[in-house]
Amino acid sequence: MAELAFLRDLVILFGASIVVVYCFNKLRVPAVVGFLVAGALLGPYGLDFVDDVARIEVFAEVGVVMLLFTIGVEFSLAHIASLRAVVGGGTIQIASAIGLSVLAGMAVGLPVNQGVFWGFLIAMSSTAIVLKMVTERGETNSPQGRLTIGILIVQDLAVVPMMVLTPVLGGQGDGGAAAVLWSLSKAVLLMTLILVAARFLVPRLLIEVVRSRSRELFVITIILVCLGIAWLSSLAGLSLALGAFIAGLIISESEYSHQAMAEILPFRDSFNSLFFISIGMLLDLRVLLSHPLLVAGLVATIVGGKFVTSVVAAVAVGYSWRPAVLMGTALAQVGEFSFILSKVGKDVGLLTGESFQVFLTVSVLTLLLTPFLIQASPALARRAEAIQRLRRWLPERPADSYAAPPLHLRDHTIIAGYGVNGRNLAKVLRETEIAFVVVEMDGETVRQEQKNGISMYFGDVTHPQVLRRLGIHDARALVLAISDPIATRRAVKVARQLNPDIHIIARTRYLREIDDLLALGANEVVPMEFETSIEIFGLVLLHYRMPPRLVAEKAERIRKEGYALLRKGRPDLKEIVVREADDLYVDD
Repeated sequence: MAELAFLRDLVILFGASIVVVYCFNKLRVPAVVGFLVAGALLGPYGLDFVDDVARIEVFAEVGVVMLLFTIGVEFSLAHIASLRAVVGGGTIQIASAIGLSVLAGMAVGLPVNQGVFWGFLIAMSSTAIVLKMVTERGETNSPQGRLTIGILIVQDLAVVPMMVLTPVLGGQGDGGAAAVLWSLSKAVLLMTLILVAARFLVPRLLIEVVRSRSRELFVITIILVCLGIAWLSSLAGLSLALGAFIAGLIISESEYSHQAMAEILPFRDSFNSLFFISIGMLLDLRVLLSHPLLVAGLVATIVGGKFVTSVVAAVAVGYSWRPAVLMGTALAQVGEFSFILSKVGKDVGLLTGESFQVFLTVSVLTLLLTPFLIQASPALARRAEAIQRLRRWLPERPADSYAAPPLHLRDHTIIAGYGVNGRNLAKVLRETEIAFVVVEMDGETVRQEQKNGISMYFGDVTHPQVLRRLGIHDARALVLAISDPIATRRAVKVARQLNPDIHIIARTRYLREIDDLLALGANEVVPMEFETSIEIFGLVLLHYRMPPRLVAEKAERIRKEGYALLRKGRPDLKEIVVREADDLYVDD
């Protein structure tokens, strides 16, 4: 009764996960760690409640596919094109990781081919865990978030040549370089055909499905597109997850992307937990107990080496230390694709049975450390900023020239971030002839806008020296329009310390940030959800012929009270609106 055994495994896994994740949540430990620990406890190397990991891995793979699909839907092809600068960074990171692995292998007596293969394994980072953490922290559109996602994409693409080269390194490849080039060419050709077909066929398919007005048909179609393109990509030699990401990018170009995201989220979250549990099942505590020093040394070496190579790669392509350190911390682990690659290496003789188990144990431990490293990364980034003092001995990059504003610039506005909000604010200030200066972390955007006559400079708004060069002491206002909650909090604190009289306006996506930002010194916090709510209820009240003056005053009062009415959900809203309406009619 294989079906009943499988159902029993699912009941055990989900039941134990609820208990473990609940306990970890009380301890303020990320849920990902809870899933990994639950897998280690329940797996064949733990209490052995689930002895057939292969059954779970099938559903775990679906979870990774769903995760990458939703990330792709949140992006767009234009957004990916804007990440082309990180291709060089991703290449440097992978090449340096392989180079260090070869040198370390030679130092301990490993042949060069095994050193290269270990470099393949170590160079990959965990797409599933890192993207989940970046998304939960609201850093998808921050400089470090874009950099991290870009390098993860480069790593996923690099899996293709690595899979092709692994049999060659093991001495089992036929045809030499010609066979490798032919395999890569087939993968590129098939992937191009998939992209072209999906780009023109999927939008038409979705239009016809939407016309049917059947929600069930829409959901099935979205799942078919996600899994179908992932499967076709696997035939091209790419990973299933990368194919799902491409499918998400294709969906993101249609007007139905938001509905597709809403429909796929429940499937993603359910299957994704199984992925983290299945990874935890790979942890063999017997290996840890048999070789504690070896395992601890390898974990420290891999985490430290990946951190260094990632930071160096980010700095080399023009990023400042803060996003470089945050990205390096996020990528300092072994990825899930390395597990697949390690099985291929074991089959061709590049890994022995014992070294294979050591690799699995070390890899799972690096994954367990990842959430804690990401949580500690802001403090580490602040300490690492002291290294910038050494940059006077380094050649200056074009994007690092701050070019201090003119000395006569006073009572100006500093705009941090040049996204949609920052760009629109700059247009209004320019038309009203109010002096302003923009600080942005995207070097390419800085160079382009400087050519267009915008007073824009490259820099990290959380750094006191950058704010001084932007004239923080003589500025009247600071507007933080960046998509990085951690950087926003630090920028508010630093700016308030440098200029106690400056008016600070901060934007945030999350309600929990409002009180923290106000306590740190922000004069006004603009939460995106509440401003949307104000706009909606204003339109509704106007539709019911409420006086525009009443609507405007109500919205202004809510803002002045720090959105307390909306946050607390006070039941006397109707009473307040009616009373104010009566007072207004009396005044009129």
